[in-house]
Parts: sequence; structure tokens; C-alpha cells
Amino acid sequence: MNYFAILHVLGTLLIFIGVTMLAPIGCAVIYGGDDLIPFVISIVAIIGTGVPLFWIFRDHRDLTLKDGFFIVTFGWILVSAVSAIPFVLHGAIPSFTDAFFEMMSGYTTTGATILTDIPSLPHGLLFWRSTTHLIGGMGFIMVTIILLPLLGIGGMQLYRAEADPGQVITKEKFIPRARESAIWLWSIYLGLVLIQALLMWAGGMPLFDSLCHAFGTVSTSGYSIQNSSIGFYNSAYFDWVFIIFMFLGGTTFMLHYQILKRDWEPIRNNTELRWYIGFTLIFCLLTTLSLWSKNTYDGFWESLRYGSFQTISILTTTGFTTADYELWPEAAKILLFIVCFVGASAGSTTSGIKIVHYEILFKYLYATGKKILQPMSVVPVRINQKTADQTIISLAVSYFLLNIFMILVGSYVMVLLDDMDYFSSMSSVISALFNIGPGFGDIGPSKTFYHISDAGKWFLSFNMLTGRLEMFSVIVMFYPSFWKK
Repeated sequence: MNYFAILHVLGTLLIFIGVTMLAPIGCAVIYGGDDLIPFVISIVAIIGTGVPLFWIFRDHRDLTLKDGFFIVTFGWILVSAVSAIPFVLHGAIPSFTDAFFEMMSGYTTTGATILTDIPSLPHGLLFWRSTTHLIGGMGFIMVTIILLPLLGIGGMQLYRAEADPGQVITKEKFIPRARESAIWLWSIYLGLVLIQALLMWAGGMPLFDSLCHAFGTVSTSGYSIQNSSIGFYNSAYFDWVFIIFMFLGGTTFMLHYQILKRDWEPIRNNTELRWYIGFTLIFCLLTTLSLWSKNTYDGFWESLRYGSFQTISILTTTGFTTADYELWPEAAKILLFIVCFVGASAGSTTSGIKIVHYEILFKYLYATGKKILQPMSVVPVRINQKTADQTIISLAVSYFLLNIFMILVGSYVMVLLDDMDYFSSMSSVISALFNIGPGFGDIGPSKTFYHISDAGKWFLSFNMLTGRLEMFSVIVMFYPSFWKK
């Protein structure tokens, strides 16, 4: 590996994070918080480390795919570590383990928190906490891909290293050049964030609240600046705005681009989109009926509002809440638990197993069953109107099984590390690995991850990173051959 080139890129990342901290400094000045000095010290330390790395190794710019995997994995760890510094210096989160957990949760768009009194934090720290969602939603590597060509470094190796396996399966390509793709993606992404923030501000939500929550919606992340999440506002208007933008965040961003270009044929041929809409409607309807039949809320429309919000929030791995769903009927809770295993579209800001993998698995099972009944028949597995080859099917099956394996093993590890029941332990791993945030049991919607041991938080942080990078980018680092020349 070209370690000098790696250090040069990591230095670039540190400079970017340091510059990004200027925004929460503005909040600290405007709102007169006591978090100004911690941010100033953090910026000086982070940029002071990044500039020498960037400058000393500026002549080393050739990256290999192996270098890309290394940067993608350790870049997320480094960024989460340095982003925790303001919280530790201020004292809002005095434990580095807790602060790292909070930042890894933010960047990986998990939304799991250790904070028990969120509104007590000064505005600068709250804004920085939400900004990690904004950056992590599209992936800070996408920012790096925009910056590196300006420095004479190709970004394609990073683009390939952080690629969503679902995009490999659907064979969806944005536009030929990685940097142009990243610019388009970020433009669409920030456009959606801005529109949502304006809609909520127009509806009466304070501007600061609107921005922080918009950062966590399109990025399907879930950090709120209120202890009771979106339920704090108790507004049907806000709930439906969130529902719409969580759904949009769970849609393949290439489709947003095609809509802007008025290229309707790829949208008509996109089978994953139809499956995504179908999954969403079916689970929302079933959850609504479960609430309505037990008179949990006043009438069908209130049941639809609360049921749809929570279903889409978990389906898209956002994690916002408007109610304590652990108080819901058992039928509704089991539906939400099932939804945890689904995820939304490949190429979106969501995590989880993803719709496209289920589409392939269901079609493959159907084809296998028909082959047993009619041995001479040929039943192709078609995705987006194209026949998927065996390699694609194998990738989908392997990815699904690997997720289940990591949940089972991770649940056992959490039982050993923490004094939790098996269901809470499993839920904590599912929440972290699929980047959902709230779960069930001891980490339910009315609770936090504060009580989990330091060892448990580090293990869950690893699961957050693994899930956000779609497993393979992290797991490949454990192959002995990766470290050989």
C-alpha cells in the first residue's frame, strides 16, 4: 500500500472536518453558548494535524483499490474520533468512548445516542451533532472524491471502495466521472434538505430545529434535538413532511437525477422502486390496521399517521419516533421488528439489507421452485428488466447470509459484554448494524445507549461502521492477503 498517499488523503479529510466546524462556531456565537472555546481548540488541533500531513506527503498521489479500502475504513474511524473532541473538551460528553460512539452513530447515520438530556446541550454542539448526519448521509468519502481531483488525485478508487453492493447488483451508474457523480449527488441531496427545512420552518418549527431535523431526515439518520424526538412537536403537518422526505431519502438517488433530466424510461423499468413502494404500502397498511383494530389512536387516520411514520422511519433506517412503539399492540411491534430487517433502496442514504436483495432472493426462490417442478424450464431472475447472472445472485445471497450471521454472533457477544436480556442484545446489534438507532427492550424508543458498557459501545461502533460501509469494505481488511504486497 502507498502509505504516504494514504496519509495525504487523511490529512485532506482532517482539514475538511476542521473547516466544517466553523458552522457550529457560528451557532455558538449567535446563541452565546459556552461551547465556543472547545470548538476553537478543536479546529486548531485538527487542522494543525491535517495541514502537515497534507503538505508533507503532497507528492504521493497514486492510490490503488487497496489504498481505497484502507482510507474508507480508517477514514471513518479517524473522522469520528476527532469529531468527538469538542464534546469531551466542553464536558457535555466527558467520556471519549461515549463521545466516539455518538459521533460514529452520527456519521454512520445510525442515530443511536448515549445522551439522556439532549436539549441541555449548547446550540453549537447540537448543530455539530446534526451536521455529522448531513456529512455522513452522502458519505464523507463523496466529499473527498470532489476535493481530490482538485489536488491532482484520482477519486475512483475511493468511489469503488465505498460502493453500495446493491448498486453493483442493479448495475446502476450515475454519470461516467466519479467527481461529476459526487457533485450531482450532493446537489440533489442538499436541495432536498433545504426544501424540507423550509417546509418545516413555514409550518412553525424554529429555523434551528428545522435545519437540524432536515439534516437527519434526507440522510435517514434520526438525531433529534429533543428527548422525545419528533413526538415533541405533536404536529400532523410535521409528521407527514417527515414521512415524505424519509421516503425520498430511501429512494435511489439516481432516480432523483433522472427525474430532473426527465428521463422516464429508467424509472419505468426500475423494478426495485416498485418493490420499495410495495413494501412501504403493505407494511404501513398492516401497522395501521394493527393500531386501528386495538383502538390505540383515535380513528383510522390517526392510526395511519402514527403507523406510517414509524414504519417508514424504521424501513428507511432513519430512527425518528413520534410515539413509544413498545406500548403498541404486539402485532404492530412484531411488524416493526420485521421491518428492521428490510431497509430501503440501493444507492440511497439508507442502510440495512436493502430491497434489491430481497427482490433477487424471492425471484431466485421462485425460479428454483419452478425448476424443481419443471426440470426443463428456464426461469431467469430479472432485475430492472435485465437478466441477473449467477454472480449477482450469489452476491445477494452471500450478503443476506452475512448480515444474519453477524446479527447472531453479535448478539452473543453483547450478552457476554453487557447484562442485557437476549432480545435487547439482539436488538442492539440490529440497531447498530442496520444503522436504525432506536430498537426494542433496553434500547427502545424511550431509552438510550448510555447504560451499555464501554466494551459494548466499542463493539456496537464497529457494527455501525460495518453496516454503513455495506460490510465488504470492512471485512476485506481481515483477509491476510489484504496486507500482503
